[in-house]
Amino acid sequence: MNKFIEIAGRIGSQRHLVAIRDGFVSVMPLIIVGSLAVLINNFPAINIGGLSLDFVGSMNSMFGEGNWQGLGGSIWNASFAILGLLIAFSIGYNLARSYGIDGLAAGILSLASYIMLVPVTADWGLNFAWLGAQGLFVAIIVSIVVTEMFRYLINTKLTIKMPEGVPGGVTRSFQALIPSMIILTVVAGFQLFMTLVVELSVFEVIFKAIQQPLQGFGDSLPAALLIAFLNHILWFFGLHGTNIIGSVIEPVYLPLIEQNLAAFQAGTSAFDVPYTVTKPFLDAFVFMGGSGTTFALLLAIFIVVRKQRNHPYHQVAKLSTPAGLFNINEPVIFGLPIVLNPIMLVPFILVPVTLTIVSYVALSTDMVPKTVAIVPWTTPPIISGYLVTGGSVRGVLLQIVNLSIATAMYIPFVMAGAKAMTAEINKNKSATEEGEKIS
Repeated sequence: MNKFIEIAGRIGSQRHLVAIRDGFVSVMPLIIVGSLAVLINNFPAINIGGLSLDFVGSMNSMFGEGNWQGLGGSIWNASFAILGLLIAFSIGYNLARSYGIDGLAAGILSLASYIMLVPVTADWGLNFAWLGAQGLFVAIIVSIVVTEMFRYLINTKLTIKMPEGVPGGVTRSFQALIPSMIILTVVAGFQLFMTLVVELSVFEVIFKAIQQPLQGFGDSLPAALLIAFLNHILWFFGLHGTNIIGSVIEPVYLPLIEQNLAAFQAGTSAFDVPYTVTKPFLDAFVFMGGSGTTFALLLAIFIVVRKQRNHPYHQVAKLSTPAGLFNINEPVIFGLPIVLNPIMLVPFILVPVTLTIVSYVALSTDMVPKTVAIVPWTTPPIISGYLVTGGSVRGVLLQIVNLSIATAMYIPFVMAGAKAMTAEINKNKSATEEGEKIS
């Protein structure tokens, strides 16, 4: 156990993985806004008791067929369409900051190097196909390599030293001048080699050799089960499973939801978009209330100890519920606790694995639409199920079914845990009373 915790802790704090994680976290607001813009542009009509609510139709009648959708399209172009550019800068910036060197210079160099490698179209414009999610792996590799080169060169004598009294911004600019010239020359030479000798862009090579196979595996039930298991076994040992594996799964799953979004934006039904397993799939249908589907655990506690309002389980659940509604579950994970609690080990891992299977079957058999939007991870259950499926009530129904299954699975273990805790409290109380009599 100690060895496992040590290894997982090292992985979770590894400098480059942390930079990748923080890089994706930094651009997540833009990703969410771009996703919601597409959802609004293609929001389905709703019929309630004969009353039809057609947002898209109403907007078309006001502004003309599709004219108003240019607003959402512009937001898409400034977010998902240039995701590779954003990630290249963000990772380079965060990695350099971790070394204590100029993050802005490293981020700009990473961005410039990435653009230099992007294939050009027939009219010498940048190929937008590689500026977005399809270029994520190249963005990660380029930002790490360029920043490491910059770190090495900035610590050599190949820098211009400015006299004291010169403003800090000017000093940093001249200090980065020669390293920047060397790095950009090397990248340009590499691009020339790929063009003349290999006759392929680095984007095509990386996409076919690494990104495409990983995405193919990522959109599978075994991959989803592996993520669900690893995330929760790490949490059980007190390690932040979401952060540790986040830097690995983000580059795989963001391109999948991006392609679902693009298809949905083009008019494809949410049932017919290409990918089943995406990050919103896990967030909305598996991690309800946070890792371990702990919202269902809170429901199970209120059912089991509803008449024992002074029971520690009831007190923890009462304090944890407001945060749990928004998928923040540290209070219950560390307050119940779940960490290193053998009674809770089985349901904490088994519940998410079970819900992954149920959700995968529901989406892959077209009982529920696939995910076509990213919502903030703090979006409460029910609302998130409706939004990520493109405004489908079936997404809400799946969340209700999943919460019912999870609550039923948690109840026997909550009963055992509550009983054991009650026995421990009574034992301590008896020992205290006996001690008072003796004294």
